[in-house]
Amino acid sequence: MTPVTLRELLEVGAHFGHQTTRWNPRMRPYIFGARNGIYIIDLQKTVRLFNAAREFMREVTAKGGKILFVGTKQQAQEILAEEAAKISMPYVTKRWLGGTLTNFATIKKSIARLVDLESMKADGTFDLLAKKESVRREKDRQRLEKFLGGIKSMDRLPQAMFVVDAGHEQIAVREARKLNIPVIALVDTNSDPNGIDYVLPGNDDALRSIRYFLSRSAQAIVDGATLRKEGGIEEVEAIMATGDKVAAEILAAARAEGAAPGSGQDGEE
Repeated sequence: MTPVTLRELLEVGAHFGHQTTRWNPRMRPYIFGARNGIYIIDLQKTVRLFNAAREFMREVTAKGGKILFVGTKQQAQEILAEEAAKISMPYVTKRWLGGTLTNFATIKKSIARLVDLESMKADGTFDLLAKKESVRREKDRQRLEKFLGGIKSMDRLPQAMFVVDAGHEQIAVREARKLNIPVIALVDTNSDPNGIDYVLPGNDDALRSIRYFLSRSAQAIVDGATLRKEGGIEEVEAIMATGDKVAAEILAAARAEGAAPGSGQDGEE
């Protein structure tokens, strides 16, 4: 897995925090200094923390887990939906519905309702209804799609959650913490990092920065899915349970070359 670099983070402006008049003292350990009234984030720490978070995300997906992506602020919505959809991960980009995690049983019923309405629309059932009833059901479908469309494939609670702007998504973070779901979050200088399992100190407002954190996370998730497919989930879980990440790397490489035990190909003689 190609590691994150300081140069890449600099190029996307990940080091620019908020104005010094708008900050959270708990972010002090992640701040390098200030320039022209703007806090500068210590990207050396970001590199280390982000690479660790990416390793965690890869392990989650290598074991078949799902990571829920959350980003409801305007500048994150389109990018987040695009990246999450590409890797078949659930996502929320509109208003976070209270209880999405803590009352998931009820949310699942609403998702089932959405799926039923989509099926009815697709097979022409709507056309057979009275106009008033057809319009009512279509409005219901659109409303459910707006808030639940990104998670309609989520049939169980996620194994982790990735958040763009921890401060903006406080309710989602609280729900995840209550259920002991690990949280990876992009945290700017004006947010509280407490309670975040994997803090990613960085610019959570600039489009280039947001896209970078999302795309590099997506790459780690794809690597994890590949590891699961190529390595065999039993071997992956056994190796990762030992905490031997180097061995996991070797297994993945061997599988890719068709040289690992059980790959069906012979090694060099």
